[in-house]
Amino acid sequence: MWATLCVLSRAHAAEPLPAAAVERFAALALACVQQEYPNKIAHVLASDADVRPPRDLTPAFYGCYDWHSAVHGHWLLARIARLYPEAPFTPQARAALAANLTPERIAVEVRYLEGRGRVSFERPYGLAWLLQLAAELAEWDDPQARAWSAALAPLEERGAARLTEWLPKLTRPLREGEHDQTAFALGLALDWARTTGDTASADVFRAAVRRFYLMDRDCPLNYEPSGHDFLPPCFAEADVVGRVLPAEEFARWLAGFLPQLPRDGRGDWIEPGIVTDPSDPKLAHLDGLNLARAWMLEGVAARLPRADARRAALTAAATRHRDAALPRVTGEHYEGGHWLGSFATYLVTGRGLPVR
Repeated sequence: MWATLCVLSRAHAAEPLPAAAVERFAALALACVQQEYPNKIAHVLASDADVRPPRDLTPAFYGCYDWHSAVHGHWLLARIARLYPEAPFTPQARAALAANLTPERIAVEVRYLEGRGRVSFERPYGLAWLLQLAAELAEWDDPQARAWSAALAPLEERGAARLTEWLPKLTRPLREGEHDQTAFALGLALDWARTTGDTASADVFRAAVRRFYLMDRDCPLNYEPSGHDFLPPCFAEADVVGRVLPAEEFARWLAGFLPQLPRDGRGDWIEPGIVTDPSDPKLAHLDGLNLARAWMLEGVAARLPRADARRAALTAAATRHRDAALPRVTGEHYEGGHWLGSFATYLVTGRGLPVR
C-alpha cells in the first residue's frame, strides 16, 4: 500500500488520493481524538479547583496526548471527511466531530483559554492548527460542517486575537524546529486568514513575515536538523515567505536565503532524518520532520516561477523525504501515532500548496 501511496501522492499532490490510501491516517485520528490517557497537559494551576482531568478542562480537545495534537486530529478528520464523503471511515469521522465540536464544549474551551495565567497557552503552534481547523470547516459546503464552524467560531476568534496581539510585540522570530517556531505557525495562520477573508489578521501575519524574514540570508542548512526537530527552520521560513512575495521577487530572495540549492535536478543534496527509536516521543519527531520537509519543499517549488531551475531539485528532495516518511506513519507507537497522521494528511492532500 505504501508504495502505491507514494507514487499516487507524488503524481499530483493537490488532487485527492483514493480513499484507501488515507484510511490509515483516518484510523489514527479516530483512535485518539477521544482517548484521554496518556495525556500531557500544559496547564497553569491558579488554585486547587484547577486540578481536574483533561476531559473537564478542555472537553473538545482532550485526546491525542496533548491539546494541539487533538486539534489537528480534528482537522485531519474534517479534511478527509470533506475530501472523501463516501469513504467507509467518513461516518465515524463525522460522529467524532459532532461529539466534540458542540457549542457547550467549545464554550468551556473558551473559558479555559481565557483563564488566568494562560495568555501564552498553545501559542503559536496549537493556535495556528486551531485556525487551520476553522479554515477547513469554512471551506466545507455541508450543513453539519457549517454548524461545527459556528460552534468553533468563539474559540477561533480568540485564537486569532491571541496571535495578532502577540506578533507585533515579538521583536524577533522563533527559529527552532519545534512548537514555538513562528514560520510554520504564520503559514497556517495566513492561509486561514485568506480562506476566511479576515483581511485585518492577514495584514498582521504578512507584516510579521516581512519584518522577521525578508532580510535573512544564508540559512545554515548544514545545522539541520537538530535531534528533536519536527519542523525544518530553513524550509519553513522559505515556505512562508513564498506566501507573501510575488514569484519573481521570491526567486530573488530565495537565491540569497538558500544559495546552496542545486540547479541540476538532483534530490540527494539533503538527507532525510533518521529515527533511531520510534517509541521515544522526542526522537520520533524526526519522522514528522521528513513529512514537513516534503510538503515545504513542494511548497517552495510551487511558488517559484515555472522556469526556475531550482524547482526540479526541490521536488526531487521532497520525493526522497516523502518516500522515507510515509511508511513510518503507523499506530505501532502512540508517541508518533497520535500526531503523524495529521502531518501525512497535510502532505498527501496538498494542503498549503498554492492553487494555480
